[in-house]
Amino acid sequence: MEIRELAVEGAVEFTPRIFPDERGLFVSPFQQEAFEKAVGHRLLRVAQTNHSRSRRGVVRGVHFTATPPGTAKYVYCARGAALDIVVDIRVGSPTYGAWDAVRLDPVDFRAVYFPVGVGHAFVALEDDTVMSYMLTSGYVAENEHALSVLDPELGLPIPAGIEPVMSERDTVAPTLAEARAAGLLPDYAACREPAR
Repeated sequence: MEIRELAVEGAVEFTPRIFPDERGLFVSPFQQEAFEKAVGHRLLRVAQTNHSRSRRGVVRGVHFTATPPGTAKYVYCARGAALDIVVDIRVGSPTYGAWDAVRLDPVDFRAVYFPVGVGHAFVALEDDTVMSYMLTSGYVAENEHALSVLDPELGLPIPAGIEPVMSERDTVAPTLAEARAAGLLPDYAACREPAR
């Protein structure tokens, strides 16, 4: 498993070894030992798994969970291709406002770990793009928030030739500055507290 730290503090890219043969291939997108080595703890207690399928041009996010309780994610693409984006929205973080993007697909089977408090978005680059998530907490509607993926202050990399297809929630989401002024953004120190 290759491990690469991303530009957002605490976010990590994982690239597993792929074992092809005449039958197809075998790959393990999540490996606890590599995760612990990269992240430094066993925090990924899976409380829920999610699966989404999107057509080309669908943009989901930027989504985040109120902290506390906060949610960490481990995400990979099982079919199609996506540009997966992590945004540091944790007030007080050394990388606040920074973002990084990773192409996820079933060619390299890269996966991304999103620590508690960061924002997550992705752009489906192909029809029938399937994203698979492991999350450390279950869905609670009142804890779920969104930021505008088109916020010019963030300058997120929506690929040329993609006309974003977004939900109503994502279309009307506030900018980073608006969310900060409204007190919606997670506090970096609170995000780093151990899970209870």
